Amino acid sequence: MASTHPLSGLIRSLAQDPWQPRFDDILAEHVGPVLHEADLAFSDLHDILGQDVTMTLWGCAFEDALTRDWDGENLVETYLKRRGWKEGPRKSAYMRAMRSSVMSLYEVSDIKPGQSLVARDLLRESEPVLVHEGTATRMVRQWDRLAARIVPSDGRHVFAGGLLACSAETCDHLSRALYKALQRKRGKAPFPKLDTDQLRTIAPLFSISWLACAMERMAAPTRPPTLFNSDGDEIALHDIRFPLAKGVTQKTVAARLDTIAGLRSESRTFWNWVTNAPTAPPIVPPGPGPATLAAPGRALTLISSMDDGATVLGTLQLKGRQLHLDVNSARRAERATAMLGHALGPLVGPPLTRITPPEQALMDHTHRDHTQSGGGAARPEDALSLPPGEKERIVREWMDRHYRQTLDQPLPALDNQSPRQAVRTAAGRRKTVEWLKYLENASAHGHAAGDMAGYDFGWMWQELGLTTFRK
Repeated sequence: MASTHPLSGLIRSLAQDPWQPRFDDILAEHVGPVLHEADLAFSDLHDILGQDVTMTLWGCAFEDALTRDWDGENLVETYLKRRGWKEGPRKSAYMRAMRSSVMSLYEVSDIKPGQSLVARDLLRESEPVLVHEGTATRMVRQWDRLAARIVPSDGRHVFAGGLLACSAETCDHLSRALYKALQRKRGKAPFPKLDTDQLRTIAPLFSISWLACAMERMAAPTRPPTLFNSDGDEIALHDIRFPLAKGVTQKTVAARLDTIAGLRSESRTFWNWVTNAPTAPPIVPPGPGPATLAAPGRALTLISSMDDGATVLGTLQLKGRQLHLDVNSARRAERATAMLGHALGPLVGPPLTRITPPEQALMDHTHRDHTQSGGGAARPEDALSLPPGEKERIVREWMDRHYRQTLDQPLPALDNQSPRQAVRTAAGRRKTVEWLKYLENASAHGHAAGDMAGYDFGWMWQELGLTTFRK
């Protein structure tokens, strides 16, 4: 640790009796329960999580130790009595600030990379704090949550060294741990409200929650999101090709297709297979709340619709001597094949099918949605051949239309109310704000699919009258 660190003198003192055994006990409070469960030693974390992360956890325990008293004796006060003359007023003031600091959970906003951010305490009733910081502000995104100590330094507020970025899983783990430690029943509020004295006593819970979730992620196999269509079927793209029988023309097949209920002709060679009523809510990431936020990105519903609300089940296109059928699930493939076999009979031969694995489906389906949702012919090759600027414009227009419809759709995250209905009550506004924050945070981190990452949700806050909460 470099000697220029404002706490380097305290760190050296920590290695001396009686502070070392006391600190060992505190470090065990912060990481011991997780390490014991995994049958690991603290030194093993270097190989598992890396040195930087391990030292951050050590720093969380160290900063907690600075606030503790043992028989009326405190490391900071004892050190300053003996060595304060050597540290000077700035470092001494910072040490005393750390002595009275508390760890809490903060939601960040108004980020100015390399300069500052605004931190709102999620566990205490207090005003948001402007934090001046260089490194972290380049790494965090709007509405991220950080477990940290905020301390005054030279007339400004800064983060202490023990800074933990808390995922949705970590926040959920922490919420359950806090309610249990306080012996309170977990209600609708995501976190209990605490006072400063209570926060001082539960500092190890932040490290335990963070480390437990980190170890779970390391142990869990990486898997892509599970994709579903509007029927609830897991997505697998089926490209089915019917050869035209000898002597049969495209015109003959087209005339027969025009007689099939549910097929909408977009041209003489292209049809959308639709159902007249949407069969599921629109595409919405998992809503806020402990249960659904515990595994963001693990499930995604993809829906294509026409301007009049009809859900697109698949597309058909005549190409040369073949009729191409594109659907996104095995069940739809079976239904459509039976439908076409009955209607076309001897006009076509036995179909050939190519199935695209689910892990490749998201990007392909996204490109197809760009054209289908506009009510025109849903041609995958048209979307793929667009220049980058034009493709981005189409995606943004599609997202605008999609989320404008979402504002009037009932959402599980809002107790099956639409966003417009939910904002009429205080409880509904709170849930809607959390939902919007979740959407923005996922977009800022690039969790949205393909070109949808980075979408600006600002107009939705304004439309719902919630701009004052976007701080």
